[in-house]
Amino acid sequence: ILMEYIKTVRLVGLGLLLATGICAQENDTSSFSKWEHSASLNFNFFQDAFYLLPTYEVNKSHLHLGARFNYEDINTFSGWVGYNFMGGDHLAYVITPMVGGLVGRTNAFAAGALIQLDFRRLSFYSEAEMVFDVVVDGADYFGNYFYTWTDMSYALTDWLAVGLSVQNLRTYQSSPDIQRGLLVSTTVKDVDITGYFYSSLTADPFFILTLSKDF
Repeated sequence: ILMEYIKTVRLVGLGLLLATGICAQENDTSSFSKWEHSASLNFNFFQDAFYLLPTYEVNKSHLHLGARFNYEDINTFSGWVGYNFMGGDHLAYVITPMVGGLVGRTNAFAAGALIQLDFRRLSFYSEAEMVFDVVVDGADYFGNYFYTWTDMSYALTDWLAVGLSVQNLRTYQSSPDIQRGLLVSTTVKDVDITGYFYSSLTADPFFILTLSKDF
C-alpha cells in the first residue's frame, strides 16, 4: 500500500510538472492583476449528519492563498499556498500547484493542485490533494489519503449550467471510494449557487449546496 501511495504522488507530481511546463511556454494572459477574493460555503446534507464547510481564497498575480474548515476532516483547519499558472486565448486555464498544512482533529502536511479550464460554454474544474497524517499522542484519526473533486459543466444560458461531478477518496489500506453526481448551477445577484447530488455503491446518497461569491 505504501508503494501505491508513492506511485500516486509521483504520478501527480509528474502531471503537474508537465502541465506547468506547457503553461510556461505560452503567453501569460492572466487575470489576478489585483487582489481577488473568493468565499464559499458548502452545506453538506447526509442522511444522519449535517455540517458546514467554509473556504476562502485569495489570488494576486501568481500567488494563491487558501483556507478551509471541515474540508479535510471535521473540526480541522487547513491553510494553503500555491503558484498560479494562467493564460490561454480560446482555452483559458488556471493551474495551481500548492502545499498546505492541517491543524485540528487531523494534523497533517499536504500537497495538491487546482485546475480550472474554460472553453466557450464548457468548464472543467478539479482539485486534488495528498494528505500525510501526523500522529499525535499515538492517535491516528484519519491517516494518509488521496482525494479528488472534479466537475465538468456546460452553460445552457448565462445564468444556468448543468454537469457531472465525481469525488474520489483513497484512504490508507482501503479501496477507492468513488462518488458520482449531478450538478446544477445558477447565479443570483453575483452569488453562485450550485447543487450537487451524489451517489455511490458504498455509501448513502448525499446532497451539497454551495454558495460562492467573488469580490
